[in-house]
Amino acid sequence: MRNELLSIGPVTISIFGIMVAIGVLACFTLVDYRAKKQGLDDDLIFYVGTASLFAGLLSSKLLYVILDMPNIIRSGAYLSAFIGPGYVVYGGLIGGVLTGLLLLKIKKAPFLPYFDLAAPSIIIAQAFGRLGCLVAGCCYGFTTDTRFGIIYENSKLAPNNVRLFPTQILSSLGNFVIFFILLWYAKQKPKTGRVGALYIILYAVGRFMVEYLRNDRRGEVGFLSLSQFISIVMLIPGIWLFMRAKEAKTNSI
Repeated sequence: MRNELLSIGPVTISIFGIMVAIGVLACFTLVDYRAKKQGLDDDLIFYVGTASLFAGLLSSKLLYVILDMPNIIRSGAYLSAFIGPGYVVYGGLIGGVLTGLLLLKIKKAPFLPYFDLAAPSIIIAQAFGRLGCLVAGCCYGFTTDTRFGIIYENSKLAPNNVRLFPTQILSSLGNFVIFFILLWYAKQKPKTGRVGALYIILYAVGRFMVEYLRNDRRGEVGFLSLSQFISIVMLIPGIWLFMRAKEAKTNSI
């Protein structure tokens, strides 16, 4: 399994990058299509979505560098840490959502309707991104003797020549399932904020469970991985928002 497809000077085109690009394209295409059906502002969505995307990429890289700082200092590879592979999804989600919240507040637009709109698009981008992780070798699982394991031979991130449980495939499938659940739920016309809240809840629960199968470095908080800890933290406002939406008004947040 080879991640690099083509190198042109210092620029390398990788399957991981292609899958991320497909995810972003699917995200923006879907959100634009659904926005028109719901009568939401296309221009505002593009402006906020683009800014949130770049903020999410920056914050996901920043959290990765913070978590990997001991290894970066030990190796002295400061530049490659910032321009090379390595991102933390939760960092990107938190940074992207907070950026969207801030910009919508500045524009005096309600956050919850746009968050409900964006939630299915965000998770489908994550689903394609995890397929990119599979090829790149990041986010790998424990060694396994089952036939479902995968073996890397030229990965720069995963252990080579050992059979590993493909947690990336499990994560991607889970994200696609969440995507279809959110689309179905949105068609039921739930209270404002509940689609976004359900996204938070389902992703947090799924991520918490998948973390038990992963074997890459990702930080720890006590006996939990950092992502499990963040999942618990995110689950609380997700449940709160879902319950509060019973009386939520469109312009309240």
